[in-house]
Amino acid sequence: MAVNVTAVSPRAVSGVINNPWVRFAARRAGRLVASLWLLITASFLIIHLIPGDPVRAALGPTAPAALVSARRQALGLNDSLWLQYTHYLRGVFTGDLGTSITLQMPVSEVINTRIPATLELAVLAFLVAVAVAVPLGVVIGVLTRGVRSRRTELAFTSTSVVLGAIPDFLLGVLLVYVFGVRLGWLPVAGKSGVDSFILPVLSLAIGPAAILSRILRVEMVRVLQADFVRTARAKRLPAFTIYLRHALPNALTAVLTLAGLLLGALVAGTVLVENVFAWPGLGSEIVHSILAKDYPVVQAIVLAYGIGVLAVNLAVDVALALLDPRSTIRES
Repeated sequence: MAVNVTAVSPRAVSGVINNPWVRFAARRAGRLVASLWLLITASFLIIHLIPGDPVRAALGPTAPAALVSARRQALGLNDSLWLQYTHYLRGVFTGDLGTSITLQMPVSEVINTRIPATLELAVLAFLVAVAVAVPLGVVIGVLTRGVRSRRTELAFTSTSVVLGAIPDFLLGVLLVYVFGVRLGWLPVAGKSGVDSFILPVLSLAIGPAAILSRILRVEMVRVLQADFVRTARAKRLPAFTIYLRHALPNALTAVLTLAGLLLGALVAGTVLVENVFAWPGLGSEIVHSILAKDYPVVQAIVLAYGIGVLAVNLAVDVALALLDPRSTIRES
């Protein structure tokens, strides 16, 4: 049976190529591939710059030389750097991340065991930060628009600047001292129940919540002075409708961009907070692996963190494009 193939006109092809959404997707895909390659290469090279023998460090100074040599041969550490790099690339794309030198188990199992605890901590902290920052930023923005309540604006700005400037791990130590040691209300280490989440989540969420609420307040003050808000007031629309339906969506664009950056920093911040609270996640594991020079585990965890940050940035770009398509068109 003959199949009629309709030729695609050059105009149609040109239309697809020049479509802003197609160019946006192609640009983001290119950046993602380049960033992923740089991340994989950097995670491989940086760990090899650390001096010392990882096998000797893992087996101890009294281990027989023959055993150390056999373990190096089995792990491929006697190969050239280029050959190790090609094996590493192949392993990343086939899901084989190697074997832990100290734990003697597949690295993928180490990641699968540890990553749920880290994701729980990061996601909960982000949700708490957004849940606090959005209503707080909107309310303070409404209260301090124009020349209203200078004292409220000064008190809010001063407090949010201080809270946003405190490192999360230092905030965690302070919370442990107050609520764990002095008051005895909450557990100070480990993951043993719902209450064990409170202090580490607060340590990660307070700083981003302060920064996001400050940015949202500034955006709300700006948007509330716009012409379309004056028009909405002239139509005597309810205040709830003006603030949440007309003002808030226009103020969220800048906040969403910053939220994506903060989420990436928040994921990386779990490394220190997990060690403060002895949290059984990737952060505590990577510190142990660095001290033990367990190359495969360190490389895999660095890669996992990097992929997480890249995924967050991509999600933010897509969300921004959907929220404000004009930015996508201008960029293309």
